Amino acid sequence: MRKIKYKKGRKVIPTYLEYTGIHKDVPTEMQLFVYDAEELTECSHGTFEQIIENVDSTKQNWLNIHGLTDLEKIVQIGDFLQVDKFILGDILNTSKRTKIDEHHEVLFFNIKSILPVANSDNIKVEQLSFLLKDGILASFQEKRSDFFLHIRERIRTRSGIVRDKKIDYLLYLLLDAVMENFYITIETEEDRVEELINLSKTSSKPLVLEQIEKHRDNFNFLKRSIIPLRDSLFTIKSTKDDDVFNVIEKENYSFFERLHQKSMELLEQIEYDLISLESASNFYFSSQNHKMNEVMKTLTVVSVFFMPLTFIVGVYGMNFDNMPELHWKYGYFMVIGFMFILLVLMAVYFKWRKWF
Repeated sequence: MRKIKYKKGRKVIPTYLEYTGIHKDVPTEMQLFVYDAEELTECSHGTFEQIIENVDSTKQNWLNIHGLTDLEKIVQIGDFLQVDKFILGDILNTSKRTKIDEHHEVLFFNIKSILPVANSDNIKVEQLSFLLKDGILASFQEKRSDFFLHIRERIRTRSGIVRDKKIDYLLYLLLDAVMENFYITIETEEDRVEELINLSKTSSKPLVLEQIEKHRDNFNFLKRSIIPLRDSLFTIKSTKDDDVFNVIEKENYSFFERLHQKSMELLEQIEYDLISLESASNFYFSSQNHKMNEVMKTLTVVSVFFMPLTFIVGVYGMNFDNMPELHWKYGYFMVIGFMFILLVLMAVYFKWRKWF
């Protein structure tokens, strides 16, 4: 799992831009969808100027950018949308938490996309950012992925109402697609947690506890990623009648309320899973203590068996002259027989009391 860590930038001036993610070898590519209820234009080849000239202010425009390594293109997009440099810095700085903000009629929204790593207990993180302004939605991804593949197909085939809605509805669809990754990740984690719970009942290996702690870290990381998303969506939900975000149509606020409800459901599920992991951890320690108690019980019973025998051997080991049994012909066999009978009687008594 790649945790979000603060990285101190080598900033001399506030407008200094630097991509801080791990996908530094991914080239920057752009794809533009220009659509309305009747027409669709798709551009994915050419220079920035050749693609941008297809933007139509009378239609809905979705500019999707893959790769954040070409700072010149990022700055060109920022200049085209007339956004401040510090917003571009937030797009390039992948350590930033999820947030929503509006500057000069431009709505900025960034979010963490989290997915499980195949055949591993780790999860991978990618930051996605969105700029919404005057019928134009620009989405920024660290690398090419299939998060929005089904949305592109809906636009191309005119499925659903996406072609009939304003561009803020497309933002809702993109956020919803990213939130689906949280469901996938949680479901995968829950499957592994269920295996761990079953394993903790049969195995006392320290590896079980290590895996429990690993998945607890994963759930806590998911929680830390969803809480700021929930807060951002609540900000949209609570400003429905205040006209705070001018780029969001009032009739589309209800869609963002659904996303807020989803974030609440995700957090509730994570809390439940953390409790399940805590139960598995407690069961593991209880099992360890029970096994230790069984070992101590066995050792105690064995030591009790030998205590009277040791006493008898100690008495006859004193070698006093006036001990008649030492000179008796059958003294040795009598003591051995007595010790054996005493051992059997003690074993029967302990078994009757269910002490072993």
